[in-house]
Amino acid sequence: MAITAQMVKALRERTGVGMMDCKKALAECGGDEEKAITYLREKGLAKAAKKAGRATSEGLVGTYMHSNGKLATMVELKCETDFVAKAEQFIQLAKDLAMQVAATNPVCVRPEELPQDLLEKEREIYKQQAIAEGKPENIAEKIVEGRIQKYYKEVCLLEQVFIKDDKKTIKDLVNETIAVLGENMQVGRFARINLAEAAADETKDEE
Repeated sequence: MAITAQMVKALRERTGVGMMDCKKALAECGGDEEKAITYLREKGLAKAAKKAGRATSEGLVGTYMHSNGKLATMVELKCETDFVAKAEQFIQLAKDLAMQVAATNPVCVRPEELPQDLLEKEREIYKQQAIAEGKPENIAEKIVEGRIQKYYKEVCLLEQVFIKDDKKTIKDLVNETIAVLGENMQVGRFARINLAEAAADETKDEE
């Protein structure tokens, strides 16, 4: 069944969940709105959307240190109360996020944070690739958008596939924890330090 923009909009209005997640839910449920709502609730997305506007002034910094001591990461994970910040599931989520950053080296947390110049550079590369493949202009544009969505999954932390479970994204992981603990949570800043990469950059500068 074809999923129309009107169907996605109607589901979004009922749940508060993002357009892409609504479209995915409808596709998974054959266009059935009620089943899609249940699907979103099971994934914790509907609960997460309702809590998204609540202030997150507590939290902690998840950390990861590689066994050789040459790679370390820190990720800021925020929540509403100190009580939840001390919960085992919240602490584990912060650790998982730090490990994810160590393994995948994302550029930013979410797509809207990507530097515009970097995004435009990627768009141009994809467009030239599509044209080189002999695709017409209008088809090339669609191909570019598809590849941009794939690019988000590579460089945006929340869009990435979770390294411990390839059936869910980091966004899914966060939303599931929100559903369990009942508070809004936001992934903030992150930092990644790799001595090997730093040494390689210094060598390039000397050449």
